[in-house]
Formats: sequence, structure tokens, C-alpha cells
Amino acid sequence: MSDTSPEPEIVRVRLGDRSYDIVVGHGALSQLGARLAPLLKRKRVFVLTDESVARLHMGALDAALTPSGITTEVLALAPGEQSKSFSNLERILDWLLGAGADRSDILVAFGGGVIGDIAGLAASLMKRGMGFVQVPTTLLSQVDSSVGGKTAVNTPRGKNMIGAFYQPRFVIADTALLATLPARDLRAGYAEVLKYGLINDAAFFDWLEAHGADVLALAPDAIQHAVATSCRAKAAIVAEDETEGGVRALLNLGHTFGHAVEAANQYRPDVLHGEAVALGMVLAFRYGAAEGITSPDAAAKVARVIAASGLPVELGKVPGGPYEATELADLMKQDKKARGGQVPLILARAIGQAYIHPDADLKSVAAFLMGELEKA
Repeated sequence: MSDTSPEPEIVRVRLGDRSYDIVVGHGALSQLGARLAPLLKRKRVFVLTDESVARLHMGALDAALTPSGITTEVLALAPGEQSKSFSNLERILDWLLGAGADRSDILVAFGGGVIGDIAGLAASLMKRGMGFVQVPTTLLSQVDSSVGGKTAVNTPRGKNMIGAFYQPRFVIADTALLATLPARDLRAGYAEVLKYGLINDAAFFDWLEAHGADVLALAPDAIQHAVATSCRAKAAIVAEDETEGGVRALLNLGHTFGHAVEAANQYRPDVLHGEAVALGMVLAFRYGAAEGITSPDAAAKVARVIAASGLPVELGKVPGGPYEATELADLMKQDKKARGGQVPLILARAIGQAYIHPDADLKSVAAFLMGELEKA
């Protein structure tokens, strides 16, 4: 595929008077100042980031704001999932209050999913709601967590248990920022790209099977196509079901299995979120095959394509084990989407034909997981 950089694409999230743009493309960060300026009463913004992103990219963000005369107040957290905590939420809010932030100010989330999630929640709480903008710096956050307004922190009882739906004013997904990502983090984000093909776009999944190496190599047209297609898919679902009362649950393909693995591993960095989701999607297809819902050939193809991208496909080989089937099933029962003791799973009749299975039998899930663990 071509190595030249195409013009950035605009993807619109249509939510009435809260609609917003996602700007996708190489160098899209240059639009940040011009897009922020009309929203500001004072020419300053608050920037929440992490120490790694600040070191690598804060200069680029400042350069994007300088032509518009916008200054920054910056708070950098430690990188990693464990920063998405109550204590850091309190720290952010105290920082904003101490700096004199008010509801007319904007908080810029400049980082990956951890920063985006906790920044969005802090913005929703700050004096009952200040504006915020997403500038995601990882592939996972560009195609998933920065879009759709789901914000949260983690607790010892589970991931993202405390949160709110709170939409950003806009999103800047600059694919040039991905060049500094470690290969492992890039692959973890790619799991979410694959997810959109598995949910309802078999042709996109086939395209990824053919061009996944180009996406992971950050070929400009390939990575922009992958990110923009993923954002369009998510934007369409969010516009139909903003607060996950129905079809938006399809976006959780692989997540219920994956979140259980993350929780059992206490969110340690030896299992990244995207790695857990990749494994969870494989498990969802295999469980569907075991239940006679999904064809074994489809489950095998999903595992093959995911494995080819360097992501995990065997539960018994995931770091942090040994895992226990009953513990994982119990953690699935605590999932925030559970209702009345029943756990909905996102399964698929075929690649591109995901659906909501509303009342999974956790005994059968535990038996299935036991079989998967015994493969190791």
C-alpha cells in the first residue's frame, strides 16, 4: 500500500446537540488549537496526560496550540492501568479546583485509554460538568475508548465499575502519534480494530486478514483506513444506543471473558487490556462453537487471524496464571452488565454476525473454561 499520507478524515458522532467530530489522520493534531479556540472563554486548557506521553509528545501538543495563543496547565500521572483509581480521580479534581478551573474550561485527555477514561469522569464531576476533549495517543484509545463517552475508574471488585456516560467535545486521532508505541501496545490496540470486523463487517475482517501487516507497520493509508473504519463503526452504534441499553453491548465482544482475566490478574501489566480482549474474542467464538451457535471453521479462522497478529489465543498460556475456571466465571458474574444473576455474552453466529446472548449459563461457561485451561 502507499506510504504517502492521505488527507485526514472526519467521522461524525451523531448525538443531536451533543454531536461531535473525530478527526483521523497523520498530522491531525495540528487542528487542535483551531478547534479548541472557539470553545474557550480564556485562552488556556488543562491537560491530563501520563509521564511517558508527556515526555514523548507534549512538545507536539504545545506546538499545535501555540498558533492559537492557547497556554496549558498540565498534570501527568504515572503510566499504566493502576493509575485509573479513586485516589487519582481525587488528585485530578483537586488539581483542577486549585488551578481555578470552572465549567467554561476544557480538560484535554492526552494519552491512552487510562487517561481518557479518568479524564472524562473527572470532567463529568467537575462542578457538575466541564468540557473535555480526547487526543488519544494509542491505537486502542483511537479506535475504542476515546469514542462514545464511556468514562470510568477501576475498583478491586472489577474494571470500570464506577463511571458515567459523558461525551467529549471532539476527538483528534493523530495516527502519527502511534509511531512511538511499543509493538506490544500497538498489537493490543489492533485487537479492537479486529473486533469491528467480527461484530458486523466481515468484509473489513477479510481486509484486515490481508492488510493487517500494513496496519501494524503503520503504513499511512492502511492505518488511517483501519482507524477511520473502526471509528465509523463505533460512531454508528453509539448514535443508535448511547447508554448501552441495546445494540451498543455488541461492542463488548470479547470483553466479558477478557475483563475476567484482567481482574483475576489484578490488572498487572503482564496482560494488557487489548491482549485480554483478543483472547476474549477467541474464547467467545470457541464457546459459541461448543454451544452449537458458531461454526468451528469460523472459530478456527478467528483464532488463526488473531494469532497471526501476535496476540494471545490460549487461556492456559496467558501470563499471570494459573487461572481457575470457577474464579473466572465468578468474576464474569460481577460484570457491570450482569442483571439478576444472569450474564449477557456477546457471541457470533458467524464472522460479522455478532449478537447479544442474554442469559449465559455460567456453569457451562465454567466447564468450557476448564477445558480451555486444560489445553495448556
